[in-house]
Amino acid sequence: MSEQRTVRLILPQWQGGVNPDYLFGAELLAQVLPPDDQVETIHVPVSTNLAASQTATDGVAGKPVLLQQMAETKSILDVKQPDRVITAGGDCSISEAPFDYLSGKYGERLGVLWLDVHPDIADPSTSQHVHEMVVANLLGKGDPDFSKAVANPILPRQLMYGGLDHAALRPMDQAVDALGIRYATPEDLASDSQSILDWLAAEQLTHLAVHFDLDVLTPADFRSILPAQPHTAISDFGAAVGQMALRQIVRVMHDVSQQADIVGFSIAEHMPWDAINLRHALREIAIFK
Repeated sequence: MSEQRTVRLILPQWQGGVNPDYLFGAELLAQVLPPDDQVETIHVPVSTNLAASQTATDGVAGKPVLLQQMAETKSILDVKQPDRVITAGGDCSISEAPFDYLSGKYGERLGVLWLDVHPDIADPSTSQHVHEMVVANLLGKGDPDFSKAVANPILPRQLMYGGLDHAALRPMDQAVDALGIRYATPEDLASDSQSILDWLAAEQLTHLAVHFDLDVLTPADFRSILPAQPHTAISDFGAAVGQMALRQIVRVMHDVSQQADIVGFSIAEHMPWDAINLRHALREIAIFK
Protein backbone atom coordinates (compact mmCIF):
# COMPACT_ATOMS: atom_id res chain seq x y z
CA MET A 1 0.00 0.00 0.00
CA SER A 2 1.46 3.36 -0.99
CA GLU A 3 2.00 6.02 1.64
CA GLN A 4 -0.83 8.51 1.85
CA ARG A 5 0.02 12.12 1.05
CA THR A 6 -1.15 15.07 3.13
CA VAL A 7 -1.17 18.68 1.96
CA ARG A 8 -1.54 21.70 4.22
CA LEU A 9 -3.29 24.71 2.74
CA ILE A 10 -2.79 28.07 4.39
CA LEU A 11 -5.91 29.77 3.08
CA PRO A 12 -6.43 33.24 4.60
CA GLN A 13 -9.73 33.69 2.79
CA TRP A 14 -11.67 36.37 4.63
CA GLN A 15 -14.15 37.67 2.06
CA GLY A 16 -16.81 35.11 3.00
CA GLY A 17 -17.28 36.92 6.28
CA VAL A 18 -16.16 40.34 4.99
CA ASN A 19 -13.70 40.56 7.87
CA PRO A 20 -10.05 41.17 6.92
CA ASP A 21 -8.92 40.25 10.44
CA TYR A 22 -9.43 36.62 9.42
CA LEU A 23 -6.51 37.08 7.02
CA PHE A 24 -4.15 37.78 9.90
CA GLY A 25 -5.84 35.05 11.92
CA ALA A 26 -4.94 32.50 9.25
CA GLU A 27 -1.35 33.73 9.03
CA LEU A 28 -0.93 33.33 12.78
CA LEU A 29 -2.71 29.98 12.77
CA ALA A 30 -0.14 28.73 10.25
CA GLN A 31 2.49 29.24 12.96
CA VAL A 32 0.37 27.44 15.56
CA LEU A 33 -0.07 24.20 13.59
CA PRO A 34 2.19 21.41 14.84
CA PRO A 35 5.32 21.35 12.66
CA ASP A 36 5.68 18.48 10.20
CA ASP A 37 8.52 18.48 7.70
CA GLN A 38 6.98 15.55 5.85
CA VAL A 39 3.87 17.50 4.82
CA GLU A 40 3.84 19.95 1.93
CA THR A 41 2.51 23.37 2.95
CA ILE A 42 0.98 25.59 0.28
CA HIS A 43 0.06 29.23 0.85
CA VAL A 44 -2.98 30.07 -1.28
CA PRO A 45 -2.93 33.74 -2.33
CA VAL A 46 -6.04 35.78 -1.61
CA SER A 47 -7.05 39.30 -2.56
CA THR A 48 -6.66 42.10 -0.04
CA ASN A 49 -8.96 44.44 -1.96
CA LEU A 50 -11.48 45.48 0.69
CA ALA A 51 -13.78 47.39 -1.67
CA ALA A 52 -14.19 44.45 -4.05
CA SER A 53 -15.07 42.18 -1.17
CA GLN A 54 -17.69 44.50 0.28
CA THR A 55 -19.53 44.93 -3.02
CA ALA A 56 -22.45 42.54 -3.42
CA THR A 57 -23.00 40.71 -6.71
CA ASP A 58 -26.34 38.87 -7.03
CA GLY A 59 -26.80 39.61 -3.33
CA VAL A 60 -23.51 37.99 -2.29
CA ALA A 61 -20.58 40.03 -0.95
CA GLY A 62 -17.30 39.53 -2.78
CA LYS A 63 -18.77 36.91 -5.09
CA PRO A 64 -16.36 37.15 -8.08
CA VAL A 65 -13.31 37.23 -5.80
CA LEU A 66 -14.48 34.23 -3.79
CA LEU A 67 -15.37 32.16 -6.83
CA GLN A 68 -11.93 32.82 -8.28
CA GLN A 69 -10.11 31.96 -5.05
CA MET A 70 -12.11 28.77 -4.60
CA ALA A 71 -11.36 27.74 -8.19
CA GLU A 72 -7.65 28.35 -7.58
CA THR A 73 -7.76 26.33 -4.37
CA LYS A 74 -9.47 23.44 -6.13
CA SER A 75 -6.98 23.64 -8.99
CA ILE A 76 -4.07 23.29 -6.56
CA LEU A 77 -5.63 20.17 -5.08
CA ASP A 78 -6.42 18.70 -8.50
CA VAL A 79 -2.75 19.07 -9.44
CA LYS A 80 -1.31 17.82 -6.13
CA GLN A 81 -3.83 14.98 -5.71
CA PRO A 82 -3.33 14.55 -1.94
CA ASP A 83 -5.08 11.86 0.07
CA ARG A 84 -5.59 14.19 3.02
CA VAL A 85 -6.06 17.97 3.23
CA ILE A 86 -5.51 20.22 6.24
CA THR A 87 -6.76 23.78 5.73
CA ALA A 88 -5.93 26.72 7.99
CA GLY A 89 -8.16 29.75 7.53
CA GLY A 90 -9.80 32.11 7.19
CA ASP A 91 -13.60 32.31 7.41
CA CYS A 92 -15.81 29.23 7.14
CA SER A 93 -15.89 29.36 3.34
CA ILE A 94 -12.36 27.87 3.34
CA SER A 95 -13.86 24.37 3.49
CA GLU A 96 -15.84 24.57 0.26
CA ALA A 97 -13.06 23.77 -2.24
CA PRO A 98 -11.17 21.19 -0.11
CA PHE A 99 -14.34 19.29 0.81
CA ASP A 100 -15.49 19.35 -2.81
CA TYR A 101 -12.14 17.81 -3.78
CA LEU A 102 -12.37 15.16 -1.04
CA SER A 103 -15.95 14.35 -2.01
CA GLY A 104 -14.74 13.69 -5.53
CA LYS A 105 -11.99 11.42 -4.21
CA TYR A 106 -13.96 9.37 -1.68
CA GLY A 107 -17.54 9.65 -2.97
CA GLU A 108 -20.39 8.54 -0.74
CA ARG A 109 -17.95 6.94 1.70
CA LEU A 110 -17.07 10.47 2.86
CA GLY A 111 -18.77 11.98 5.85
CA VAL A 112 -18.60 15.68 6.72
CA LEU A 113 -18.56 16.54 10.42
CA TRP A 114 -19.26 20.27 10.82
CA LEU A 115 -18.16 21.39 14.29
CA ASP A 116 -19.87 24.74 14.61
CA VAL A 117 -22.39 26.50 16.83
CA HIS A 118 -23.99 27.84 13.60
CA PRO A 119 -25.05 25.63 10.64
CA ASP A 120 -23.77 27.80 7.72
CA ILE A 121 -26.68 26.61 5.60
CA ALA A 122 -28.22 29.92 4.45
CA ASP A 123 -28.68 31.07 0.86
CA PRO A 124 -28.71 34.51 -0.84
CA SER A 125 -32.34 35.04 0.14
CA THR A 126 -31.34 35.12 3.82
CA SER A 127 -27.67 36.15 3.86
CA GLN A 128 -25.08 38.13 1.90
CA HIS A 129 -22.11 36.27 3.34
CA VAL A 130 -20.72 33.05 1.90
CA HIS A 131 -19.39 31.86 5.25
CA GLU A 132 -23.04 31.53 6.28
CA MET A 133 -23.97 29.45 3.20
CA VAL A 134 -20.95 27.21 2.62
CA VAL A 135 -22.73 24.04 3.78
CA ALA A 136 -25.69 24.83 1.52
CA ASN A 137 -23.24 25.23 -1.36
CA LEU A 138 -21.66 21.84 -0.62
CA LEU A 139 -25.15 20.33 -0.68
CA GLY A 140 -25.89 22.03 -4.01
CA LYS A 141 -28.61 24.13 -2.40
CA GLY A 142 -26.92 27.48 -1.74
CA ASP A 143 -26.04 30.32 -4.08
CA PRO A 144 -26.50 29.00 -7.65
CA ASP A 145 -23.01 29.95 -8.82
CA PHE A 146 -21.19 28.63 -5.76
CA SER A 147 -23.30 25.46 -5.81
CA LYS A 148 -22.55 24.98 -9.50
CA ALA A 149 -18.84 25.36 -8.76
CA VAL A 150 -19.06 22.36 -6.39
CA ALA A 151 -18.38 19.48 -8.77
CA ASN A 152 -19.00 16.77 -6.15
CA PRO A 153 -21.90 17.80 -3.89
CA ILE A 154 -22.56 15.82 -0.74
CA LEU A 155 -25.88 14.33 0.35
CA PRO A 156 -27.66 15.36 3.57
CA ARG A 157 -27.05 11.90 5.01
CA GLN A 158 -23.28 12.48 4.68
CA LEU A 159 -23.42 15.55 6.91
CA MET A 160 -23.63 15.92 10.67
CA TYR A 161 -23.26 18.96 12.91
CA GLY A 162 -21.40 18.81 16.19
CA GLY A 163 -21.78 21.45 18.90
CA LEU A 164 -24.74 23.06 17.12
CA ASP A 165 -27.00 25.26 19.22
CA HIS A 166 -30.18 23.91 17.66
CA ALA A 167 -32.44 25.89 19.99
CA ALA A 168 -30.92 29.13 18.61
CA LEU A 169 -31.47 28.41 14.91
CA ARG A 170 -32.41 31.54 12.98
CA PRO A 171 -34.72 31.83 9.94
CA MET A 172 -31.64 31.47 7.70
CA ASP A 173 -30.83 28.15 9.40
CA GLN A 174 -34.08 26.27 8.90
CA ALA A 175 -32.72 23.98 6.19
CA VAL A 176 -31.15 21.94 9.00
CA ASP A 177 -34.57 20.59 9.93
CA ALA A 178 -36.08 20.80 6.45
CA LEU A 179 -33.36 18.49 5.09
CA GLY A 180 -33.36 16.26 8.16
CA ILE A 181 -29.66 16.76 8.85
CA ARG A 182 -28.32 15.05 11.94
CA TYR A 183 -26.87 17.15 14.72
CA ALA A 184 -25.41 16.80 18.18
CA THR A 185 -25.75 19.68 20.64
CA PRO A 186 -23.01 20.62 23.12
CA GLU A 187 -25.00 18.75 25.76
CA ASP A 188 -25.07 15.63 23.56
CA LEU A 189 -21.27 15.73 23.28
CA ALA A 190 -20.50 16.78 26.84
CA SER A 191 -19.23 13.39 27.98
CA ASP A 192 -19.12 11.09 24.94
CA SER A 193 -19.14 11.07 21.13
CA GLN A 194 -21.64 8.24 20.65
CA SER A 195 -24.12 10.21 18.54
CA ILE A 196 -21.43 10.91 15.95
CA LEU A 197 -20.19 7.31 16.01
CA ASP A 198 -23.76 6.09 15.49
CA TRP A 199 -24.08 8.33 12.42
CA LEU A 200 -20.84 7.05 10.91
CA ALA A 201 -21.97 3.47 11.42
CA ALA A 202 -25.52 3.97 10.19
CA GLU A 203 -24.38 5.65 6.96
CA GLN A 204 -21.35 3.35 6.49
CA LEU A 205 -18.99 6.31 6.25
CA THR A 206 -15.34 5.24 6.21
CA HIS A 207 -13.67 8.61 5.58
CA LEU A 208 -14.29 11.93 7.30
CA ALA A 209 -13.76 15.60 6.51
CA VAL A 210 -13.96 17.77 9.64
CA HIS A 211 -14.76 21.48 9.65
CA PHE A 212 -13.65 22.97 12.95
CA ASP A 213 -15.05 26.47 13.35
CA LEU A 214 -13.36 27.76 16.48
CA ASP A 215 -16.61 29.55 17.29
CA VAL A 216 -17.95 26.19 18.48
CA LEU A 217 -15.82 26.74 21.59
CA THR A 218 -16.98 28.67 24.62
CA PRO A 219 -15.18 31.97 25.26
CA ALA A 220 -14.66 30.73 28.81
CA ASP A 221 -12.29 28.12 27.37
CA PHE A 222 -10.85 29.78 24.25
CA ARG A 223 -10.55 33.50 23.62
CA SER A 224 -9.36 33.77 20.00
CA ILE A 225 -12.86 33.79 18.54
CA LEU A 226 -15.18 36.51 17.33
CA PRO A 227 -17.57 36.54 20.35
CA ALA A 228 -14.67 37.09 22.75
CA GLN A 229 -13.86 40.61 21.57
CA PRO A 230 -12.34 42.55 24.49
CA HIS A 231 -14.50 45.18 26.19
CA THR A 232 -17.62 43.80 24.48
CA ALA A 233 -20.31 41.87 26.33
CA ILE A 234 -20.79 38.37 24.97
CA SER A 235 -24.53 38.84 25.50
CA ASP A 236 -24.43 41.55 22.82
CA PHE A 237 -22.88 39.26 20.19
CA GLY A 238 -26.15 38.85 18.27
CA ALA A 239 -25.84 35.14 17.43
CA ALA A 240 -25.37 31.83 19.20
CA VAL A 241 -22.13 31.50 21.17
CA GLY A 242 -20.24 28.22 21.38
CA GLN A 243 -20.46 26.01 24.46
CA MET A 244 -17.79 23.37 23.94
CA ALA A 245 -14.31 23.07 25.42
CA LEU A 246 -11.16 22.36 23.44
CA ARG A 247 -10.57 19.13 25.37
CA GLN A 248 -14.02 17.92 24.25
CA ILE A 249 -13.15 18.55 20.61
CA VAL A 250 -9.92 16.58 21.05
CA ARG A 251 -11.91 13.70 22.58
CA VAL A 252 -14.39 13.74 19.68
CA MET A 253 -11.52 13.65 17.18
CA HIS A 254 -9.88 10.74 18.99
CA ASP A 255 -13.15 8.81 19.11
CA VAL A 256 -14.12 9.29 15.48
CA SER A 257 -10.61 8.46 14.27
CA GLN A 258 -11.12 4.95 15.69
CA GLN A 259 -14.02 4.46 13.29
CA ALA A 260 -13.17 6.54 10.19
CA ASP A 261 -10.09 7.83 8.41
CA ILE A 262 -9.89 11.60 8.92
CA VAL A 263 -8.92 12.83 5.45
CA GLY A 264 -9.86 16.50 5.80
CA PHE A 265 -9.49 18.96 8.64
CA SER A 266 -10.31 22.66 8.32
CA ILE A 267 -9.75 25.21 11.07
CA ALA A 268 -11.80 28.36 10.56
CA GLU A 269 -12.48 31.78 12.04
CA HIS A 270 -9.38 32.22 14.16
CA MET A 271 -9.64 35.68 15.72
CA PRO A 272 -6.54 36.28 17.89
CA TRP A 273 -7.73 39.47 19.53
CA ASP A 274 -4.58 40.26 21.51
CA ALA A 275 -2.31 39.97 18.47
CA ILE A 276 -4.78 41.90 16.28
CA ASN A 277 -5.17 44.73 18.77
CA LEU A 278 -1.42 44.90 19.38
CA ARG A 279 -0.76 45.18 15.64
CA HIS A 280 -3.37 47.94 15.28
CA ALA A 281 -1.91 49.79 18.27
CA LEU A 282 1.65 49.61 16.95
CA ARG A 283 0.51 51.09 13.64
CA GLU A 284 -0.40 54.28 15.51
CA ILE A 285 3.12 54.72 16.90
CA ALA A 286 5.41 56.94 14.86
CA ILE A 287 8.38 54.60 14.62
CA PHE A 288 6.23 51.99 12.86
CA LYS A 289 4.90 54.41 10.25
